[in-house]
Amino acid sequence: MNFLDQLRGARQAHHSLLCVGLDPEPSRFPSHWQGRSDKTFEFCAAIVDACADLVLAFKPQIAYFSALGAEKDLERLMRHMKDVAPQVPIILDSKRGDIGSTAEQYALEAFERYGADAITLSPYMGLDSISPYLKYHDKGAFLLCRTSNPGGADLQNLRLSSPAGASAQGGVAPERLYEHVARLAQHHWNTNGQLGLVVGATFPEDIERVRRQAPHLPLLIPGIGAQGGDAQQTLQAAWVNEDTPIVINSSRAVLYASPERDYAQAARAQALQTRDLLEQALTLHLATLA
Repeated sequence: MNFLDQLRGARQAHHSLLCVGLDPEPSRFPSHWQGRSDKTFEFCAAIVDACADLVLAFKPQIAYFSALGAEKDLERLMRHMKDVAPQVPIILDSKRGDIGSTAEQYALEAFERYGADAITLSPYMGLDSISPYLKYHDKGAFLLCRTSNPGGADLQNLRLSSPAGASAQGGVAPERLYEHVARLAQHHWNTNGQLGLVVGATFPEDIERVRRQAPHLPLLIPGIGAQGGDAQQTLQAAWVNEDTPIVINSSRAVLYASPERDYAQAARAQALQTRDLLEQALTLHLATLA
């Protein structure tokens, strides 16, 4: 089963668009563990256990583990997720962006050391920064496209000198850099159908532009919840059909739903609320199309 099949299977089984990000910060652990980096695995594993039947995917962010010297905890957590939720794909959020033998090592780290099902990548060194990961034919890769941070516009919104496939005299506005990335990911780069795009919920109008360039790619969408993205607007902009997965991430709102010993139960309640909010937004959107 390849990554896209895993996403579709988890979507069908759990009726969910929700991805829970795993970004452990010991300073925000519940009060009885606050500041204890040695509780990183226990904290994250309890979240996984509580939410496993509610999510479309889990997304551990590698920097949070590496900063703590907790790579062994991440390895253990990856095995735990595969044991307790084998139907839920795991996206390793690392945003790698190198080339050649270095990229090959990063791919080995993600897919062989950690056993991830997909990875996040920066595409700004071109196809050379992506192709080493595509050698793992059953794995996925989400390319940074139009990210949720305001500073993303510094580069991603730059217009190219002329529109692709049309002359400037023809009245077609030059495409933005993120639109060009989306088009490459949909077509030239996506030789094995493994690619998806990262687009932020904070810019729904840009999601619409991405969808025009990449109508068939899965989207990984951060920015719902703590960053202020609107579920209804996001789904209106991103939804195509059930065969084209949308992965909507929430991290802090779920992980730190309670500062006390009931943190896992509170995380489940928050995940359930978010999942249902997304499903309600999707139902409303589909009703407008009927």
